[in-house]
Amino acid sequence: MSYALTIGFITYGKSTAKYLPYFLSSLKGQTFKDFNILVFDNTEEAENENALYIRNNYPEIEIARGNGNLGFAAAFNRLINKAKGGGAEYFLALNPDMVLEPDAVEKMVKVLEGDSGLGSVCPKILKWNFENNKKTSIIDSCGIKVKSGLRFFDLGQNKFDKGQFNNAEILGPSGAAAMYRISALENIKENSQYFDELMFMYKEDCDLAYRLFLAGYRSKCVADAVIYHDRTTYGKGEGDLQVAFNRKGKSRQVKKWAFLHQQIIFIKYWKLQSFWNKLAIIWYEIKMIIFILLFEQYLLGELLNLWKIKKEIIIRQK
Repeated sequence: MSYALTIGFITYGKSTAKYLPYFLSSLKGQTFKDFNILVFDNTEEAENENALYIRNNYPEIEIARGNGNLGFAAAFNRLINKAKGGGAEYFLALNPDMVLEPDAVEKMVKVLEGDSGLGSVCPKILKWNFENNKKTSIIDSCGIKVKSGLRFFDLGQNKFDKGQFNNAEILGPSGAAAMYRISALENIKENSQYFDELMFMYKEDCDLAYRLFLAGYRSKCVADAVIYHDRTTYGKGEGDLQVAFNRKGKSRQVKKWAFLHQQIIFIKYWKLQSFWNKLAIIWYEIKMIIFILLFEQYLLGELLNLWKIKKEIIIRQK
């Protein structure tokens, strides 16, 4: 049986298992019914809390696995390929640390169906206080924006929602909740990949949003489609000092991924940038290297990793 929409999500150990009762219940309660659900389990052990809960409570959900933890990009690429093979027109990528309002999926599908120029849409994502199971009016993301120097950020993050971003233009959806037109993904894939698998996780959604934009596809935040998200890493503010302060709360591994993947993005799209954008990138890099030398010397190792994959990046260069 084919469905108009495939919803896919990734599980990984205890970090996602605790959310599944809330998340899957909200999926099954959607007013839109023409969808199937796929999950990719990145947990190293085949028998784990996620798989057990899904098999016992939602046996109709298909669980896929790889050899170990494949990361975000590779796992979602496999789910998108599965959705395409099943005849789906749209793919909704979700994090499982979320709960959806009952009409969220229906409203996103309606907007995507109604405008062929859209390659993707996203909901308005608000913060969910999971510990107290409390929905808030604090914005998590109204979509991804890009500023000079190929620097990406979540629109409205940590601001109180007053509807001020309801009609704002966005580059693309946050990877936390992103609905894509599969035909658009087919048109922009590189090396048979939708998400760039050089990016294990973090910033792969920015890269995909930028490629869709370069191909002429628009994106839109469907503001009345609301999802609540218990994000594990938050940043407050976009200035240099605030960004540096925010880094204190992030793990070394997250900072390694973010730094490496930003460098990949710079190289991939350098030739397309204006003179002023190139200056902004150079200025950012100078500041970043000084910061790393002073405070986070362990990130210098990522420059070696960058060199090792340089040829693969060049192949992807626009």
